[in-house]
Amino acid sequence: MNQAANLPTAPPAAPPGKTRFWQGRTGAQKLFIISALAPMILYVAFWSLLPVLWAGALAFFDYSARRQGGALLGLGGNNPFVGLQHFRDMLNFSPDAPLEVRLFHTSVKTTLFFAFLVVPLNLLITLPMAAMIESVHNRLRIAFRTIFFLPIVTSSVGVAIMWGYILHPQRGLLNAAIGAAAGRMIAINWTGDAALAIGPIPVALVAVIIAYLWQDIGYNLIIFIAALQAIPESIRDAAIMDGATGFTLFRHITLPLLRPTILLTAILTMISAFQVFDIFQVMTRGGPDNQTRVMTFDIYDNAFRFQNMGWAAAASVVLFVIVLAVSLIQNRMLRSEWEY
Repeated sequence: MNQAANLPTAPPAAPPGKTRFWQGRTGAQKLFIISALAPMILYVAFWSLLPVLWAGALAFFDYSARRQGGALLGLGGNNPFVGLQHFRDMLNFSPDAPLEVRLFHTSVKTTLFFAFLVVPLNLLITLPMAAMIESVHNRLRIAFRTIFFLPIVTSSVGVAIMWGYILHPQRGLLNAAIGAAAGRMIAINWTGDAALAIGPIPVALVAVIIAYLWQDIGYNLIIFIAALQAIPESIRDAAIMDGATGFTLFRHITLPLLRPTILLTAILTMISAFQVFDIFQVMTRGGPDNQTRVMTFDIYDNAFRFQNMGWAAAASVVLFVIVLAVSLIQNRMLRSEWEY
């Protein structure tokens, strides 16, 4: 009798297209995996994907919650489909353009100016500060990290209220300090006087930038400290043996090794700057004279104050495209650095 016929046969191969993830799993295991992933999928679908799709759909309608629309989510009827009309209107740069278009242009310029100003300021503050903190004793290092990180865990509304009191024209600490030094009462409206400016920059915008940086620098500071600690001591020791000290060591050794981290923090800070809203809303409400009107405030104003949600949705799509473009640039730049 052929003994080969009695040998156990190998299990059948998985059918084509059958993923390895499911191979060998019982029905109960598959049910557990599906039930564990279902809440996350539902959360992403209803709280992330659905609002994005809804905003994208509204961008093509002249939609307002005050008007009675069609049967499908209020679209149609008195909320008609306008196609790309909102986006065409955004490209109208004539002086007699509608007010909402001119305010949108103002918000785009202010947002770009704010974002491209706070990023270098943030890096110029946090990078040298991280290097100094990294050079001190371990206990002092922990204390400094804790102190500078505290504003991060503080509510942005609370930060804006605090700085609002500091800059208050009658009861503010800044005016009180200036008045004490000058020997007379000072009542400068730092966030409400459109005539105040430092060169081309309105003082109200400078005030918001200071409040934003005060809260935000701790985040990048922690990232830079971690990156500095990841640099091998052998590299620094070799540079010191070759005669590199102080600023030369920082410029030619530390700074090149921190380049991927600098790129990462720069893009993250820029994306955050494009999305900031609460500090502007609490401190200036877009004023004075729309000098601090950013895109997020313009979107909020059109959607909930003027109930022009179609226009607000189109503006949010533009903001999304800007943030997406910055993210793609980040991905390309960082990938090239890491591959090198």
